[in-house]
Amino acid sequence: MAFLNNQAFTEVIDRTPLVSIDLVVENEKGEILFGLRTNRPAQGYWFVPGGRILKDETLNEAFLRLTSNELGVEISRSDACLLDIYEHFYDDSVMGAAPSTHYVVAGYHLKVEQNSLALPIGDQHNEYKWCAKELVKSDATVHKHSSDYMDAVLKI
Repeated sequence: MAFLNNQAFTEVIDRTPLVSIDLVVENEKGEILFGLRTNRPAQGYWFVPGGRILKDETLNEAFLRLTSNELGVEISRSDACLLDIYEHFYDDSVMGAAPSTHYVVAGYHLKVEQNSLALPIGDQHNEYKWCAKELVKSDATVHKHSSDYMDAVLKI
């Protein structure tokens, strides 16, 4: 996997869309997992776990890495359901107020037993909450890009 220094990554953010996977995680009670974002973009909002796909990383490898890093347990992409491909646009980026960020996101739905997760506190989220999927769209503290996933989830 290739990692970029901050200057190179800022140029990538400024010139190209980033490709990522978002994890719409549902527990046995029909609740969806959200983490409180500590960094840009979407800082201060509740957002589903997820992250970028790295260069030379297959979708399956990225899914295993992201579930391990974001949920504390490896889950195979074959155990999830692709909801759709989404586009997320932000006025800021992880680097600050500029450049803006454009993501192309594969949104995946997966069902888990809540007690099987070991949710990390760190760079991305400093706390978590579970929200009944029927209430997500009416929760103004959940970022619109995350609440948009509920249109597909409620049809499953």
